[in-house]
Amino acid sequence: MLKKLAISATAALALSAGAASAAGSDGHVEDFKFSFEGPFGAFDQNQLQRGLKVYTEVCSACHGLQYVPLRTLADEGGPSFTEDQMRAYAERYEVYDAELDDYRPAKPTDHFPESGDPNAPDLSLMAKARAGFHGPYGTGLNQLFKGMGGAEYIASILTGYTGEEKEEAGTLFYENTAFPGGWIAMAPPLYEEAVEYDDGHSNSIHHMAQDVSAFLMWTAEPKMMARKQAGFVAVLFLVVLSVLLYLTNKRIWAPVKGKKTH
Repeated sequence: MLKKLAISATAALALSAGAASAAGSDGHVEDFKFSFEGPFGAFDQNQLQRGLKVYTEVCSACHGLQYVPLRTLADEGGPSFTEDQMRAYAERYEVYDAELDDYRPAKPTDHFPESGDPNAPDLSLMAKARAGFHGPYGTGLNQLFKGMGGAEYIASILTGYTGEEKEEAGTLFYENTAFPGGWIAMAPPLYEEAVEYDDGHSNSIHHMAQDVSAFLMWTAEPKMMARKQAGFVAVLFLVVLSVLLYLTNKRIWAPVKGKKTH
């Protein structure tokens, strides 16, 4: 019996190793540390502002945020721009107005522009749509403890370029350790000191990738903090209710249990 169990365990371990090596083709996602992780985590306002700067000066040349209203830049829990800062930022963009039959400066009620490149995906929901951690097959333990890992996936893509290139069917591909398959058509968008931060924060590729990933997480989950707070209140309420129900049950059945003991 023990011999059969040992053989079964060895076979299971071999299968797990094979599955793990196969999963490697999906790309390696680094576990970046973000302030909004965990049940009590919150967005870092300064990091979101830096991430917006990276998006504006680098990513927006190809990618859009068509589902994000410009007015949300002044919302609590986000970049927390003042009304004047938010309006000044909105006016950087031009939108087509059907009533004027012409372009005009964007207003706070308008959304970020769509992707300038038809082949470039919109980034509004990228951090929510992309799962960075899958955990052991069939269990999803990593997702339970680390979350979906969408922000980590984006940061890993931005920092995963090796410098190797190849051309296939007239298209140039770049080796990337985080991208599924190992090769991506997008050229490395970041380089050292590509963006100059106003707060003097380090503008290495690693830090810029982390900042813009946090900003894209906010675009995908702008109400994350409110949702966490509501969840905490709900759990606290359930704990108090459970204690009250337990004490009430004890009080109701105490006379009956007392009679049985005699």
